Amino acid sequence: MTPLEILELIGIGVSAGFLAGLLGVGGGILMVPAMVLLMNFGQHVAQGTSLLVIIPAALTGSITHYRNGRLLLRDAVFLALGGAIGAVFGSVFALSVEDAVLRRLFAGLLLVSGLRIVLARGLNQRRRETVGAQDA
Repeated sequence: MTPLEILELIGIGVSAGFLAGLLGVGGGILMVPAMVLLMNFGQHVAQGTSLLVIIPAALTGSITHYRNGRLLLRDAVFLALGGAIGAVFGSVFALSVEDAVLRRLFAGLLLVSGLRIVLARGLNQRRRETVGAQDA
């Protein structure tokens, strides 16, 4: 591995960690496409690598949010349990799918997620206003 490749990987990690901490998204949203498109990783390798390397970023970001009273620890435990079980099944399924199909599935997830965020903005704003009016 060349020094440039090491710097590229560190840059991808810093960017993904920043987005994870800023937006609460898994770094894989940035990390997987960057590894595939910039580093020529296979989709399976990029996803597997992303799952492992996001652990330190997620832990440090979670600790920061916890210290500031912005984490529901009890709920996180149950989500983590479900997430761990789902990750086993998802990983086994991913390994049974061809690289190109997996890449398309990942791209589809990003598109659907982006559309939901854009289209749901008005609905979420109305929900907040309704909840705020009920609290007053």
